[in-house]
Parts: sequence; C-alpha cells; structure tokens
Amino acid sequence: MATTAHAPRNSLPNSEMIAVENPATGEIIGHIPDLTPDEVTELARRARAAQPGWEALGYRGRAHVLRRMQRWLMDNADRVITTISNETGKAYEDAQIAELAYGAQAFGFWAKNAPKYLADEKIKSSALFVKGKCLTLRYRPIGVVGVIGPWNYPLVNSFGDCIPALAAGNSVILKPSEYTPMTSLLMAEGLAACGLPEDVFLVATGRGATGAAVLDNVDMIMFTGSTATGRTVGTRAAERLIPASLELGGKDPMIVLADADLERAANHAVYYAMFNCGQTCASIERCYVEASVYDDFVDRVTAKTRGLRHGVPNGPGSVDVGSMTFPPQVEIVERHVEDARQRGARVLVGGHRGRGPGHWFEPTILVDVDHDMACMREETFGPTLPIMEVTDADEAIRLANDSEYGLCASVFTRDAKRGEAIARQIKAGSVTVNDALVNYTALELPMGGGAPGSGVGYRHGAGGIRKYCRQQSLLVSRIHGHRDLHMHPYNATRTRLLTRLLALLNRGLPAR
Repeated sequence: MATTAHAPRNSLPNSEMIAVENPATGEIIGHIPDLTPDEVTELARRARAAQPGWEALGYRGRAHVLRRMQRWLMDNADRVITTISNETGKAYEDAQIAELAYGAQAFGFWAKNAPKYLADEKIKSSALFVKGKCLTLRYRPIGVVGVIGPWNYPLVNSFGDCIPALAAGNSVILKPSEYTPMTSLLMAEGLAACGLPEDVFLVATGRGATGAAVLDNVDMIMFTGSTATGRTVGTRAAERLIPASLELGGKDPMIVLADADLERAANHAVYYAMFNCGQTCASIERCYVEASVYDDFVDRVTAKTRGLRHGVPNGPGSVDVGSMTFPPQVEIVERHVEDARQRGARVLVGGHRGRGPGHWFEPTILVDVDHDMACMREETFGPTLPIMEVTDADEAIRLANDSEYGLCASVFTRDAKRGEAIARQIKAGSVTVNDALVNYTALELPMGGGAPGSGVGYRHGAGGIRKYCRQQSLLVSRIHGHRDLHMHPYNATRTRLLTRLLALLNRGLPAR
C-alpha cells in the first residue's frame, strides 16, 4: 500500500511530492517531498543553529544517543530490513548482512572510538623558537556536514556516512537518492526516538536540484556516486572552498592463480559479483584466471550461477538475487552485455533483461572477453561477471591495473605470502587475499580509492572521522621572560650566538 512519508522536523509545506517505487514489483510504496533550494537553505539554517548545542554535549553525551540508536536498530531489525528491501529490490539477506549489520556496528564503533580518534595530540618539535612551549593539535567539528548518498545502499553508503559526522559533533543534512529515501527517513525517526536534539539530523529529500542546494549550503560535503557526478560535486566544492570527500566508481578486479582453492574462489566470485544484484562499488566486476585452471574455474562459476534463485524478495530465504534498483542502470548492463556479444564474447548464463513489472537483469557469466569490451573497462554495476583467461600472474596484474578505477581488488592463491606480494602491486585502495569485500566491515581499516576515477578521501579508521573536523593548532608558552632572545633590538653578539645554536641544531650527517 502506498504511503506518504512524513519526517518529523524535516517536511516543509511548499514541496511537490515524488512517488517512490518498489523496483522489484513496480508498486508505488510512498511519496516524499521534493524540496526546493529555498527549503534546503532553511534546513541548513536550522542545522547550523542546532550544532553548537550538540557539540556541547561532548563525546559522552553524543555516544549515549548513538548507543541508544544501535539498540533501536536491532529492536526494529525486521522493519529496517523490509524498508530497505522494498525500496531497493534487494534480497532480505543482502539488506541484513550488509546494511543492518553495518549500521548496528557503526553506531557502537563511532560512539567508542570518536574520543580516541579526535583526542588532543601533544606535538614535539625540534624547532629552536618553540623550545619549552606546549604544542597541541586538536580537532573541532566542521559545522554542518552535507551527505549526498547513492541508491544502492541507503543505510550503509548514505546514512552510514552521517554516523561519524554526528559522533564528531556536527549537524548533518542527508540528501538520499530520490529512488531510495525511505530508509533515511526511518533513521531520522529512530534518532528522534533515541533523544537526538531537534534539527541536528535533517533529511533533504528531492531530486538533483535538492542535492545541489545541499552542496551550496553546507560546510563540507560527503558524496557517494558515479565518477561523472563526483567530478561536478568536486568542482562546485572547490569553487566554494569547502572540503569534499568523494567515493566514486569501481571496476574491481579478481585474480585467480593456478594454485588457488578453486572452490573458495568460485564461491567468492559468484557471491560478490551477484550480491545486491551486482550493484556494489567494491565488489567483483571482472575476473582474471590463469590458463591452467581457467576451464575448471569457469565450470564451477557457471554451475553456481545457474543455481541462484532470482526473483521478487518476500522475506527471509525467499531469493538469492533480487531486482536492480535504478532503472537507467538496466540499460547500461544490457549495453555492456550486447557489446561483449558483438565483439565475440560468449554468454554462458543469463544475458537478458527481465520482462514485466520491475527492473530486472539476469545473473550473467561472460567468457572469451578482452579489454576492448565495455564490460571489462567501464563500470557495469549489475549482475554480470566477465572472466578472462591470462597466461600468468604478471599479465593479470597488468590487466588489473589497466583501468581508471582503483577502489578494490582481490587475489586468490594458496600461497598467502605470494598473494600479498601481488596485492601490493595492484593500484587499488583496498586489496584482499583469498577474500573479497569483508574488509569493509573492519571499521578500523581505511577504505578509499587508489586511482582518480574512484574518488578522493577515505571512510573508516581515524581519517574517516577526522575528515569531518577542522584541525586547530595550539601553542601555549608557560615559562618565559619579558622578551625572547631573537627579538628587537638586534645586536651582533646575540646574532652570532643564534648562528651557533642554529648550526648545532641543523648539523646533518656527513655526505657520502
């Protein structure tokens, strides 16, 4: 049944409404306001006014709210998962494993680690003129953070970026995709129930103009989406001289060496290529397999893909792969598959878009592919896995690096030491050996692009919260006279003394 989304403290009276569709069925499941630029400006005013009070609560006060939200998320787990599944079309378990589990972990993680990552740092210096003085680096919240989120993971990669920003003491305006806004509104409801002060977290629903208005009204922007849009966001942020963190596209390679555990490699290839119907930027988008095990690996992957249950999610255990979420993405997947066919690739499984209501493309395995094909060079972002035969590890590394993207990669081999050596040669921000994607669940481990096409900035770890802060350097002089040695009036004796001191401090090692 279709509903109208009413977000307490978010909705503004002049907005037109946008219909939200279940992409697996075509059913309208809700309506959201399409906020105008003026309405976004008003949201920013409210967020800016609320931020100092939220900051004043300190880490302990903010952590109390975040931990309550962690419990709320688990107490409302089925409602959260169902909301995500309904607006994305993903399988129930995809929403549980990736979205719910990540969100619950993130609330606890940032509540615990924000004080550690943002603690004052005592700085030691060898500089002559600050001897005996106290040097401190501190982190201050940046103010109002704007988050523009994608449609593929409305909790993880949309709302999830708000959690460390809130933990740091910022107010946040989240602009979710107009295709998947319901999860963000549900999170706003949960935070309000958990005691978050009014206007500290606001959801700006709407289309592209709404996102542009968010960018024009905040003090920092966190964007996740396509590389093309990311360039536009980065350019506008630069014009406004505000910091921007951009998590963009991926064309994640998987390398399978001859000595790999082929059963494990095949399971990972199918699972992570088809997880969330292939709509994961840090997944497996292309595969390189050494010639001696190529046929065996392809046979295993083909059999596993044929066994996948593909259909409308209807609760736990109902399907393995759901629908696609974003209608134009189906066109891109179909174009990549058809381009590969025309250039000589064979489709072993799938290869067709769905018919009837909803947005569908079959889980698809492509072989006899090469780097002249779009499916090996462009981000497909759908349920396809092109598999390419290579002569050896060196060729696999060269092809893996032959891309404008560099988000994630994986290497499979029984020789872990060799696998790590190969991983270190791949130009990607994150590389796993005998695994894939699970690195994202380690919030202590930074996650970001290793090539321009995959963005700038990092999630997770210390950098994942410090980016939402401004650094402030403090110097405190506690023991001092009325005048320092180097001050006016100059005289020759003191000048010669300073020369000797500088020589002592800056005498390097003898040159060889």
